[in-house]
Amino acid sequence: MNRSNDIVFADRKDAGEQLGRFLTGRYKNADPLVLGVPRGGLEVAYYVAKCLETDLAMVISRKLPVPGHPEVGFGAIAEDLSVYVSSRYKNALEPEKIGGIIDEQTDEVNRRIRLYKSGKPLPDMQGRTVIIVDDGIATGVTLVPVLRLCRKRGARKVVIAVPVSGNNYDGHLNQADALEILVMPEWFYAVGQVYASFRDLTDEELQAIVRKGSYLRSGWEFVRSLQGQEHISDP
Repeated sequence: MNRSNDIVFADRKDAGEQLGRFLTGRYKNADPLVLGVPRGGLEVAYYVAKCLETDLAMVISRKLPVPGHPEVGFGAIAEDLSVYVSSRYKNALEPEKIGGIIDEQTDEVNRRIRLYKSGKPLPDMQGRTVIIVDDGIATGVTLVPVLRLCRKRGARKVVIAVPVSGNNYDGHLNQADALEILVMPEWFYAVGQVYASFRDLTDEELQAIVRKGSYLRSGWEFVRSLQGQEHISDP
């Protein structure tokens, strides 16, 4: 694992390609399903899925922000509306306050499902290897309910894969079958510290990635069918 404190990735495309190459030997032959967490994680996931020559889907997860500190999450809610609240905050926040924030983020999750996914459900995970991809892990709380969602849907193996992670991520992520991390800086302060470009993606850019991702699997299957025909026709 790289412990560098320097810039490692030009942008999310570069991070996704590097992560995809790293994962290829372990998972390409496992017919994995790649799940990208928007916003930035979906772009990384697209290039991972492209390297693995497999299908891509978006999975929604929203951070539950600490009042007065929106950049800090005390938990998260996934698109199946499963909720995770870190034990660190359960006694620090009033139950009514937690419930109100959950209600607000539930509305946002449902809005994003309609906007980004046109209300389409997640693909079947039964018996599959599922690789959850984000652009990095600071605390990891947004990934915990996604991990549990995959378990509930019958995934055979659940892998969390990211280009970069902090040193003190939520311990529940260790419930994954594997944590694949390219860079874990010795002095970590933000996911973006190892990216030269780490801008926010627009709704239009996310929707474009979803459209491109929908063709990944069918495109590779078409190429393989052509290769098979060429092989059959060889003298």
